[in-house]
Amino acid sequence: MKFLDQAKIYIKAGDGGKGCVAFRREKFVEFGGPNGGDGGNGGSVYFEAVENLNTLIDFRYQQHFKAQKGQQGMGSEMTGYKGEDLIIKVPVGTEIVAEDGETVIKDMVTSGERFLIAKGGKGGLGNTHFKSSTNQAPRYAEPGTPGEELWVWLRLKIIADVGLIGLPNAGKSTFLSAVTSARPKIASYPFTTLHPHLGVAWVDNQETVIADIPGLIEGAHEGIGLGDRFLKHVERCSVFLHLIDGTTEDVAADYLTIRKELELYSDKLKNKPTVVALNKCDSLSNDEIEEKLTALRKVSPYEVFAISAVAGQNLQACLHAVNGFITRLRHNKEEEEQEPQPSKPWSPLD
Repeated sequence: MKFLDQAKIYIKAGDGGKGCVAFRREKFVEFGGPNGGDGGNGGSVYFEAVENLNTLIDFRYQQHFKAQKGQQGMGSEMTGYKGEDLIIKVPVGTEIVAEDGETVIKDMVTSGERFLIAKGGKGGLGNTHFKSSTNQAPRYAEPGTPGEELWVWLRLKIIADVGLIGLPNAGKSTFLSAVTSARPKIASYPFTTLHPHLGVAWVDNQETVIADIPGLIEGAHEGIGLGDRFLKHVERCSVFLHLIDGTTEDVAADYLTIRKELELYSDKLKNKPTVVALNKCDSLSNDEIEEKLTALRKVSPYEVFAISAVAGQNLQACLHAVNGFITRLRHNKEEEEQEPQPSKPWSPLD
């Protein structure tokens, strides 16, 4: 399945059905009068977040979505049937953005939630509603109102606990394959990862979702390399795991390059909790490892680990430190949700 994280679609709710102009024509009923029924309401369009989707690829092949129109009214005061609602299923974590590309209409972050994006038109009234003492045979009925229509952008932001960041060839895909069952493409050349990958690791008897995104390089915010468009997939992460290639000459410069790109992208990412890992330590001597750890600790305020994803060295200690941030954030969120709401002061007017 191909990965697609952005799509533009057209949405049209169903139009309301026309009201009916009709008159009674029955034997022994003189001056039967009007009996035209109302038109049915048009169907509405909803978005629904579902867990079994992880890409927007379906919207590459279908860009137009239209709900059913309401049926027009009929004689004998029969109302037309309502148009069937249309439910568009999207992955959890999808943002619905207005056509301007900036205004967020709805963020679908909860599995099973539904959001009304376009309301169906109202059915028109039949001529029965317009009879009066001065107009006993009205030959007019209302047309149905049109359903709402609009273009929207769908933008998928993967929901994960840990975001792997780093330069190309830092070993992010190798790390993901070492601690999870994910099998991303791994090769010795840069930009092997062309789209995000997800994996699930068990740390301290807790399930932790890890997201691997394509590597960043200097100037990514200006579109160099693959650009920074994939950084949106780690915006929701609780913590970053910043992997650095230990075989490079200047590990401090590599670290600062990524930090600069994060700052230029968003302050939200700049201030996110981070754990730094010096990878590929199986290719270094003990003296080289100590030298490069010292260089990293001079420029980084975060905890630094020496690991090897290939050899499986020190991976659990690194994951344990990462999971500490996740556990604290989950605990704080639970406390906020359980915090009692302030009671309304009593008033004699109540």
